[in-house]
Amino acid sequence: MDIQTASKCLSELGNPHRLEAFRLLIKAGPGGVTVGDIQRHLNIPKSTLSHHISHLVWAGLAQQEREGRVLRCTANFELADALVSYLCAECCSGLDVVQTEETQDA
Repeated sequence: MDIQTASKCLSELGNPHRLEAFRLLIKAGPGGVTVGDIQRHLNIPKSTLSHHISHLVWAGLAQQEREGRVLRCTANFELADALVSYLCAECCSGLDVVQTEETQDA
């Protein structure tokens, strides 16, 4: 993962409705959940939900598949794992202190 992809994903998850929807998709597992079920869980209008899901799909965080008259959404678990790994990749590895004028004068 690169910083551009991570930024795109985090930007789209920065909206409370999208974050709630994405967490619901994660919770649902690989089988996903229908748009109608997402709407019932989040209690938001269909048009609003459609807008938010399209943002998740655009970022690659979710996929949609038509099953007759029903749309099923699933999380992109591979991308979600990559994003978390990217954010934690250098956890506790230490940080070289940058010399500033204040630290040089001390």
